[in-house]
Amino acid sequence: MNESSTTPITGTTASGVPYLAVPAAAAGAPVVVAWHLLDPPRTETAFAAALPLAGLDAHKIYLGLPLSGARTPAGGLDEIMRLGMEDAVLNLHWPIYRDAVAEFPAAFAEIRERLGVSGDAAVGLLGGSAGSAVAAGVLAAREQRVRAAVLVSPMLRLRSMVDVLSEFFGIDYPWSAESDRAAEVMDFVARAPEIVAAGASLRVIAGADDSAGSTVPARAFADATGADLQVVDGVAHALAEEPGIEAAPQTDGAKRYDAFAVEWFGARLR
Repeated sequence: MNESSTTPITGTTASGVPYLAVPAAAAGAPVVVAWHLLDPPRTETAFAAALPLAGLDAHKIYLGLPLSGARTPAGGLDEIMRLGMEDAVLNLHWPIYRDAVAEFPAAFAEIRERLGVSGDAAVGLLGGSAGSAVAAGVLAAREQRVRAAVLVSPMLRLRSMVDVLSEFFGIDYPWSAESDRAAEVMDFVARAPEIVAAGASLRVIAGADDSAGSTVPARAFADATGADLQVVDGVAHALAEEPGIEAAPQTDGAKRYDAFAVEWFGARLR
């Protein structure tokens, strides 16, 4: 079905991926696919409100991550916290990343058909934190030609993020052969050649007040890939107020991130 209105639509794909999509106004417009953070905004609906790509005429598809939003386990955020304390890598970060990358091709194909997106439309990717890792994984897989990508509050080296969070919570994460392998796959600084080979123009947006688990790999990733790096003063990791589940008023930091993203996509998805 070709949606003729720019009114947002919501749904769930045949494979169970929840989404919020905003059709473009113009025929032949590009398309941007986005994945949210695990911190606020932590659902596709909240991410669309925080980073609406205001003024960019493109089809905008916000996908819900596994173990988030409508797919949150029974027990809600408390259960997510329990799973994370038990094993942050193997219970949360790895399955979220692995499943989101695997489900992307079919979900994108289904939604783009519903929106009537041209098969030759330029494609952009937008990811926040855990969603930035998914966007990077999709780039590395090279199953979809992507012209531009914007990674915000990035998580580009899982081990660095887990080490910082472990210190914050006062625990010592027990790395194992399996979690080491997950961290290897989710180290996009080390995988920079694969990202570069995808051929997308890259912008990374990081908050100056974010933790070293995000900012240090962001700088290393930019150095390794040639990505444009924007560091925004006065912003930490989250881009919305708690609880970050429903659409909420845009924060000043999110508004600045949105402008940087629109600038990048607007110049590169023509």
